[in-house]
Amino acid sequence: MTPSANRALVVDDDFSWQEILGEILTDSGLPVDVCDSLSTAIEQLHTTTYRLAVVDLSLGGRDHHNREGLEVLQAIQRLQPACASLLLTGYADVELAVQSIQEYGAYTCLRKESFRRAEFRDTVKQALVVAPVAGSPAPEAQPSATKPIPITSLPASGETLKSRALVVEDDAGWRSLLAELLNEAGYQVNFSSSYGEALGLLKHQQYQLAVADLSLASSLQPDHNLDGYRLLSSTRLAEIPTIVVSGTARPELVERAYQEHAVFAFIEKQAFDRSAFLRTIINARQQQPETAALDQLSEREIETLNLLAQGLTNKEIASRLFITTNTVKRHLKSIFEKLEVNTRAAASAQAIRMGLGSRPADKDDPSLPA
Repeated sequence: MTPSANRALVVDDDFSWQEILGEILTDSGLPVDVCDSLSTAIEQLHTTTYRLAVVDLSLGGRDHHNREGLEVLQAIQRLQPACASLLLTGYADVELAVQSIQEYGAYTCLRKESFRRAEFRDTVKQALVVAPVAGSPAPEAQPSATKPIPITSLPASGETLKSRALVVEDDAGWRSLLAELLNEAGYQVNFSSSYGEALGLLKHQQYQLAVADLSLASSLQPDHNLDGYRLLSSTRLAEIPTIVVSGTARPELVERAYQEHAVFAFIEKQAFDRSAFLRTIINARQQQPETAALDQLSEREIETLNLLAQGLTNKEIASRLFITTNTVKRHLKSIFEKLEVNTRAAASAQAIRMGLGSRPADKDDPSLPA
């Protein structure tokens, strides 16, 4: 067996998850080996020493009843008991989480549908404290009850986010990755995994950016479809800048996305780069003059504009924000100047296009606030 002081093993039959986990572990200073089946994982465990292993529960493709990941955990217990193992699955429940920890020696059980990169990095750091570097004495084992069973979801941000983005992707790992990066860029994110679901969101909410895959799961063609193109027609009609992030990148498909649907950018998953994606988001935002104007407003001015876009009067806005009507008028005067508009209706319309307000304003007062 080849010794290694610091090495990680990823066992997952999904290429996108291999890429995501490999990137995070490499950034954490761990060289990574990847396996996509039970047999190759066991072979790897016989030849190389690992400090950490991340194992998918199901290694049988679309067979949701496959549990070969548990056999990988058993092999780790038997062959490399000093290796910390993390079980990663899209089919976890509390019973499975407890079983993987108590019976199969996993450090913790993580759910793919609520996967967050930052939380995963923290979990890796914690697991590495438990897993000794090869050749050093192992720390005293912790009782299973003290090990975390994180079952998390992406929380709504408590901050006032100025823009809203729609992510349309049927892979939970990619949804989490894209949402994390969009949150970093200041977007509030809504998710969708299918064309029909995305269409419903587009009808009921204003978006300033869309990020979509071309191949989406559907009841008609669950394995091979390009429903993403139907979505691109909808986002273009709504004048929403759209970034395609797709594993399907044949030249003719890329050209079709640009020529027929005027997408803002086309990014291949196989060559995905976090920094490049963030730059693309920034570029898309800068080409939206209305959103750029929104960035000039203070937090209180955004709250005032949001209520104005809902059709509230100055008195109603003052009551909601616990301020005087004169203060509301001062805020509106500043808002009108920054947005370069002269009426409440124009300000409301611009606010709605920027994602504020739940409905168009009902009032059309052409006068500036006194």
